[in-house]
Amino acid sequence: MRAMKAAPYLLSTPALLLFGAIVVVPLAMTVALSFHDWGQYKGIEPVSILKNWHEVFTDSYFLEMFWRTFRIALLVTLLTAVLGVPEAYILNRMRSPWRGIFLLVILGPLLISVVARTLGWALLFGGSSGIVNKALMSMGVISSPLPFMFTETGMVVALAHVLMPYMVLAVWAALQRLDPQIENAAVALGAGPFTVVRRIVLPQIMPGILSGGVIVFALAASAFATPAIIGGRRLKVASTLAYDEFLNTLNWPLGAAVAVLLLLALIAIVVASSRLVEKRYAQVFG
Repeated sequence: MRAMKAAPYLLSTPALLLFGAIVVVPLAMTVALSFHDWGQYKGIEPVSILKNWHEVFTDSYFLEMFWRTFRIALLVTLLTAVLGVPEAYILNRMRSPWRGIFLLVILGPLLISVVARTLGWALLFGGSSGIVNKALMSMGVISSPLPFMFTETGMVVALAHVLMPYMVLAVWAALQRLDPQIENAAVALGAGPFTVVRRIVLPQIMPGILSGGVIVFALAASAFATPAIIGGRRLKVASTLAYDEFLNTLNWPLGAAVAVLLLLALIAIVVASSRLVEKRYAQVFG
């Protein structure tokens, strides 16, 4: 009997050990590193100080980086919600084989490297040499190239394109639980299409929208490749800032502090949002 009770723990031990080795241990070492001292000539000193944390919390440069990171992540989340929710609703109303075809189109960006997708946006809008800017200027629509590279607008557009499938899939999953007969009953009672969407569809798919928003926000705030290519060194976010501290200035303790603070902020936001989603699910489906 005791062996049967201990079997689940014994079976999960290898996975727990692997998780601890590749996730918990590196994170613990990063946290410990953030309390070390660093000097240009003396390197890293294994002493316990709060210098790096004090610098991150008091220096306006770091505060600006974090504010920009979460501002861009919020804008990306809003943009994916505005565009992704109608996409998911239309996809849900399609019939085979069109549903499968357009689902593949929506999931297409996930099948391509994020670096390749971001470079594609750079080729389309990258300054006066970008394809779209050259076409618009040749047609006389614009007199100067639209700014895309090294702008927050470019980062938001590129990240929204990369993360749109996550929002669409989350909302589409919520739509699967929606009984179409409820919409038909509302139409039979005289409700217009806008009223049906606003009063019946949106309240029931709101948990899916919130779940997709949590995923998109977390991925946008922690993204590295797209901000590094579009933002470059002129427009840094928290992830590229940590990268520069580690590999350019070689101030590993300060880079560790930035990385740990970003992780803690994301965990707090995700946990709070997840509770909101669970509460919403309980209200709608409970």
